[in-house]
Amino acid sequence: MKLLIISILLLLSVNLSAQNDIEIYNIIDAVSTERIKNDISKLANFGTRHTLSDTISDTRGIGAARRWIKSKFDEISKNCKNCLEVFYQKDLVKKGANQRIINDVWVVNVIAIQKGTKYPNRYIIMSGDIDSRVSDPNNYTSDSPGANDNASGMAGTIETARVLSKYQFESSIIYVGLSGEEQGLFGGKGLAQYAKDKKWDIIGIINNDMIGNIKGVDGVIDNRTFRIFSEPTPPTETEKQRKSRRFYGGEVDGISRQLARYIHKTVKTYMPEMNPKMIYRLDRFGRGGHHRPFNDQGYAGVRIMEAHENYTQQHQDIREENGIKYGDAIEHVNFNYAAKLTAVNAINLASIAWAPPTPSKVHIGGIVEPSVKLKWTKIDDPNILGYKIYWRDTTSPTWDHSRFVGNKDNYVLNGIVIDNFFFGVASVGKNGFESPVVFPSEIIQK
Repeated sequence: MKLLIISILLLLSVNLSAQNDIEIYNIIDAVSTERIKNDISKLANFGTRHTLSDTISDTRGIGAARRWIKSKFDEISKNCKNCLEVFYQKDLVKKGANQRIINDVWVVNVIAIQKGTKYPNRYIIMSGDIDSRVSDPNNYTSDSPGANDNASGMAGTIETARVLSKYQFESSIIYVGLSGEEQGLFGGKGLAQYAKDKKWDIIGIINNDMIGNIKGVDGVIDNRTFRIFSEPTPPTETEKQRKSRRFYGGEVDGISRQLARYIHKTVKTYMPEMNPKMIYRLDRFGRGGHHRPFNDQGYAGVRIMEAHENYTQQHQDIREENGIKYGDAIEHVNFNYAAKLTAVNAINLASIAWAPPTPSKVHIGGIVEPSVKLKWTKIDDPNILGYKIYWRDTTSPTWDHSRFVGNKDNYVLNGIVIDNFFFGVASVGKNGFESPVVFPSEIIQK
């Protein structure tokens, strides 16, 4: 009888997974290159979106840009029977906060929340940046179209909201335009603190910063590869956790790294034509992005961006020298590529928002034994199908082996030596969707 029940559950899971595959492919197909092109063009045509630029004009400056972004979210919400809660979140940043804040300025984020049906206080976030700049970071009047950096990420966020607003999810999704990135990541800092103050349960943030360029400054042209930046361990870990890592591992298994692996796996499954490249680094060398303030608060966060940057088009005055066109103009954006990376975001947001919460308090044991013991706290949810154990070689970047073990709170992997692999546990819903993997945080004592 027990084997029959397990067989029925597995068959149910297979059938649901097939249905889920259809929904994910529908989401990919729904992303519109034309709409993304139109939105990037609109944002670039505001002249400049510098954080300290004009806020009064209806046609130029960051004020006009953020009002237009809000109008797009409002329009999407109207079309889905007010399924989005749209509002501004802002913080006053005083002159002298750093060398790039030369006037007092309100840093205003535009937020659209699609509330989950079961876990409304659990949030997965997609962000793009509103602001732009030229060579001088304090020049807030010159033309700075910011077509790729970062109208592409902002347009992708708007398009993802359009597509996913047609669905309902168990967890909440936040689509956000963040301001103040070029002046010191102030928009991300403000929203991360806002989330903490509101006691939001943040699953993670997928920050999109430059998703539209396919020709690198080195001459490489590639419309399939993209990078996923993630830090190894949270900066908020305790001294006890740091010391534990020395003996039990986990140097590359923090929550942001698990989010990166989740994205990598989803893309390889549903968009095999794409080449996701995990970068074991918080961000580009010596540079930053808007996922970092969330990491600073202890939340998972990654950056998705193009694989081959062109520095002649980033943070440059609009000009031509020696036959080279400088500046972040619309002509350099590949809209099809931006649409592909938008789809990457959309299917991962959907998969995570449809998935159950992660198991908590995952423990591991098996010292000097020919088996590995795993134990976890189950999720109190009747729609949990069960749990899946993952493991991989210690040198592998991805979870390469797995075993679904049913709806239980412990399992023994016989014949597998703990010293040779890393392990983790994910929740699996009856709808077939899985949570990100949780790396064990405690040791099972004999």
